[in-house]
Amino acid sequence: MTGDENNLGTCPVDRGLMRVGDRWSMLVLRDIERGLTRYEQLRTSLGIAPNILARRLSALSDGGLIEKRRYSQRPPRDEYLLTDAGRDFLPILMAIGAWGRKYNGGGALARHLDAETGEAVRPVVIDTNTGAPIGSRPLRFEYPE
Repeated sequence: MTGDENNLGTCPVDRGLMRVGDRWSMLVLRDIERGLTRYEQLRTSLGIAPNILARRLSALSDGGLIEKRRYSQRPPRDEYLLTDAGRDFLPILMAIGAWGRKYNGGGALARHLDAETGEAVRPVVIDTNTGAPIGSRPLRFEYPE
């Protein structure tokens, strides 16, 4: 067994990806953040098969990233809202979007604008201890003992 296989359970990247899931799950989170909180809105926006969407919503709910809230009793209808964990994932989605815009761009691309200034948001992930952008300084990795 290699070191990577031995430490999968302690790797926060692996554990985080296990909760978030896949491409569809991230797109569901993106759309919920944009205000598309109902099943049919999500299905239409994503062009996703109903069975796949149902599984993703269930997994995201089980993973604690979204919660289901009933908005109609008759007929029974639910909406999906971000939890604290889901909201805390939004900067990651924005960073992925910025990376995609930089390396896989082309054509008009959606972007986030600051509601007060109207300026495009340019996300960067920083180390709050130093203020340095991640990737701008050498790092080392440490396994727990």
